[in-house]
Amino acid sequence: MSFLRLDNVFKTFGEVVAVDHVSLEAERGEFVVFVGPSGCGKSTLLRMIAGLEEVSGGRIEIDGRDMTDVAPAERQVSMVFQSYALFPHMTVRDNIGFGLKMSRMPRSEIEPRVLEAARILQIEELLDRKPRQLSGGQRQRVAIGRAIIRKPKLFLFDEPLSNLDADLRTQMRVEIARLHEKLGVTMVYVTHDQTEAMTLADRIVVMRAGRVEQIGSPVDLYEAPANSFVAGFIGSPKMNFVPVTVTAAEDRSLTLDHPALPSGHVTLATRRPHAIKTGEMITLGIRPEHLTLDGPRAVSLNVAAELVENLGGTSQIYVRTERGESLAIVAPGRQHIAKGERLSVGVEPAHAYLFDREGRAI
Repeated sequence: MSFLRLDNVFKTFGEVVAVDHVSLEAERGEFVVFVGPSGCGKSTLLRMIAGLEEVSGGRIEIDGRDMTDVAPAERQVSMVFQSYALFPHMTVRDNIGFGLKMSRMPRSEIEPRVLEAARILQIEELLDRKPRQLSGGQRQRVAIGRAIIRKPKLFLFDEPLSNLDADLRTQMRVEIARLHEKLGVTMVYVTHDQTEAMTLADRIVVMRAGRVEQIGSPVDLYEAPANSFVAGFIGSPKMNFVPVTVTAAEDRSLTLDHPALPSGHVTLATRRPHAIKTGEMITLGIRPEHLTLDGPRAVSLNVAAELVENLGGTSQIYVRTERGESLAIVAPGRQHIAKGERLSVGVEPAHAYLFDREGRAI
C-alpha cells in the first residue's frame, strides 16, 4: 500500500481552479518532487497535504489513514518553507526545539533531540548563536533541524532553496539528498527549478495550470516526455522546437519538410502509432546537447550563427534557421564561430522528438 495517496484532489478559490483533480501515490521512503512554472498549483497542493489549505474535494491518505480533514498538528508532517521563519531573539538551540517546547515536552527530552538534529545537519557549533549570526545556508539548516526534531512520517519542502545563491543551492541540494538517505523518510519537495528536480527526485510530478502533465523518474521524463510542455520544461537549456510540415505519413514514420533541411525533407520513425495526415504542421524537438557540429548524423539543418557563449568546458551556441527559428546548441570545449557564419548541425534520429498540433508526443 502506498504511503502517501492523493485521490482526485482539487482546490478552488472562488471560480479559479488552483489544483485540478490530481491523483498520485508515493511509496514509503520515496523522494517526490512537484515541479512546474509559477502559478501551476504545486505549492497549493503541498499545503493541502500539510493541512494548511482546505481541500475542496478528493481524499488525502498518509500511511493508510484518511487525513483529508485532520488538523495539521495531528498529521505527523513537518514542513520547511521558502522563508526560514526563525525567531531572531532565540538561539539556534531554542529555535530547533521550539515546537517541542510548545507541545509541553520536558526540557530533558528536548535537549537530546536538538543535539541529534544538530549532529545530522552538522551545526553543533552553531547552537548558541542567533539567526543574525548565520549565513543563508546555515539558517536553512536550522529550519530543517526544526522539522527533523519532530520525527515526522512525512517531510514537505516548499521551494526551500530559492532564497540562496547558486553555490549555496548546489551545496544544500547535496545536504538534502544526504538527509533523505540518512533518515529514509518520505519527502515531497516543491520547486520551479528543474535542475533541483532532476538531481533530487526518485520521481517527478510535472504540473501546469493545476493539472499533472506527467509523472515519472527523471530519466523517463528526459528521454520520453509525454508532450512538448514536459519536453521543454525538463532539461537545461530547454529543448529546441522547429515547426515542420508532413509530406508523407506511414503507420510508424513521417516524412517532414523544412527549408533548413539540406535535401528539403527527412523521414523519421515515430515512437508510437499516430493519426497524422499529409499536409499537417507538427513540431520537431531536439535537445541542445544532442545537436552536433561535426561527425555523422542522419538529420541535418542549415543554420546561421548568432552568438557563442564560451563557458570553459562547453560552449552554448545560438543559431537561426532560414525561416527564423532560434536554436541552442551545447558543444564541447571552446568553439570559435563568427557571427553570421553558416553551419550545418545535425542529430541522430533516436534523439529527435515529434509532437502533434496539440503538443502530444508521437
